[in-house]
Amino acid sequence: MRQPGTLTAVHLSKSYGSQAVLADVSVSVSPGSRIGLVGPNGAGKSTLLRLLAGLERPDGGRVLASPPLLAVGYLPQEPEALPGETVLAYLARRSGVGEAEARMEELAAALAHDPGRAEAYGTALERFLALGGADLAVRARATLAELGLPGERLGAETTSLSGGEAARVGLAAVLVSRFDVFLLDEPTNDLDFAGLERLERFLASLPGAAVIVSHDRDFLDRSVGRIVELDEWTHGAREYAGGWSEYAGARELERGRQSARFDAFAGETRRLEEQRRRMQDWERRGYGQGRKKKKSKDVAKSFAGRIERLDRVDKPYEPWRLQLELGSGARSGESVVRLEGAVVRQGDFSLGPLDFELGWRDRLAISGPNGSGKTTPLAGLLGRLPLAEGRRIAGPGVVFGELEQRRSALAGDESLLAAFCGAASSRPEEARTLLAKFGLGADHVLRPSSSLSPGERTRAVLAILAARGVNCLVLDEPTNHLDVEAIEELERALDSFGGTVLLVTHDRRFLEGYRATRALELDSRGRVTLS
Repeated sequence: MRQPGTLTAVHLSKSYGSQAVLADVSVSVSPGSRIGLVGPNGAGKSTLLRLLAGLERPDGGRVLASPPLLAVGYLPQEPEALPGETVLAYLARRSGVGEAEARMEELAAALAHDPGRAEAYGTALERFLALGGADLAVRARATLAELGLPGERLGAETTSLSGGEAARVGLAAVLVSRFDVFLLDEPTNDLDFAGLERLERFLASLPGAAVIVSHDRDFLDRSVGRIVELDEWTHGAREYAGGWSEYAGARELERGRQSARFDAFAGETRRLEEQRRRMQDWERRGYGQGRKKKKSKDVAKSFAGRIERLDRVDKPYEPWRLQLELGSGARSGESVVRLEGAVVRQGDFSLGPLDFELGWRDRLAISGPNGSGKTTPLAGLLGRLPLAEGRRIAGPGVVFGELEQRRSALAGDESLLAAFCGAASSRPEEARTLLAKFGLGADHVLRPSSSLSPGERTRAVLAILAARGVNCLVLDEPTNHLDVEAIEELERALDSFGGTVLLVTHDRRFLEGYRATRALELDSRGRVTLS
């Protein structure tokens, strides 16, 4: 039986060109650890995971595995879909079994003419078995069944999967893996409520360790016992006990104490400076001429010495804050959109008939498990998909704006600036100003839109919607790929938005703060409940 081991990062530093990402970062991942890795986008979270996995080399410091054959698995947030790859092959690749099997077969072939490779072959076989290669297909079939997918889908190509199926297969890749240390990069993206609960149960029962990058605050509260924060300013790391709520509370308390220390230091410095200036002024005016002039100078110098001897307290770092302004455009009519006997069909999937009306300033929450067809009512309400039956009536003055789940609106090769100006009918100067408020500055606007990260594309689309004066927002999983600061800013922006909102989300804390006025819930068979 394999013994638990420890993965340790010792004084890691990493730069890309002249841009420092990590500086003197140390983390110890001991058996049973559940560590949440947090920080703003660009702070180096994925970079640290890749360094821990041995997929990149640090510029300074080192990563130590004890024992050396510790099985470390990195599951990135956006795994590449390979053409022709089946679901089973995908699971083998993601669980490390595919690579271990290829290595074992390579050494088996070498044994025919080089018996000295026997020890290496034995090590490779041991790794293949430890990663669960012997019964991967059996376990994969059972896992897919548990997640509501028939076992026959193991032979399907991953590129043929629906969005809901792809999310469940992505979760299955975690559940079938047998690493000693799991490095999970945004594993909660695209998971429904049932998937989130299943992942939480898996992590709770995991004999090994896990380091998890996630923006889901509820998930971090439920799943981790330590938080490691990467600082975008110093590029270092700080560690906090507990989940997200404990971390957020400790961070605010720490910032408050730092501000109080700085205020006290600044106040004392001002007081001593004022006393020194007063003494110097007295000296210039000849005040107290009966006293020796040297004594007056000595007193002034003493104040200067007292200022120098103060324990210096640096002003708390105040990072640039994201500003998401989603002010609604002109008011629409009381009825925003109405469906009468509406039936929407996409392939074999059919939804309806629906009789439903959305009013001005309504906040609709659409929920349901992956694969239930949540995007179908959105397509029907927006008029993007023609109705098979019934009719759709949009109210006067409604300006719809959609943030669709795949963020494909900005997937072309033209620059972000050109794409924004075209989509929002804006002048370049106006576009640059607005994009900057959404965290997209000079180093972003001239890049091809397709080169933006998923989080950057999300903020760019939100900026387009703001520029267009949208008064009915349609947000499909808006928190995916956003860091927590951006999510909290989006919460504030939505709270002050004066128009109508349609929301699909599986972020439990975000949904709680959304304060829906209407709800549309779909079950796994596509049946609809309206409230």
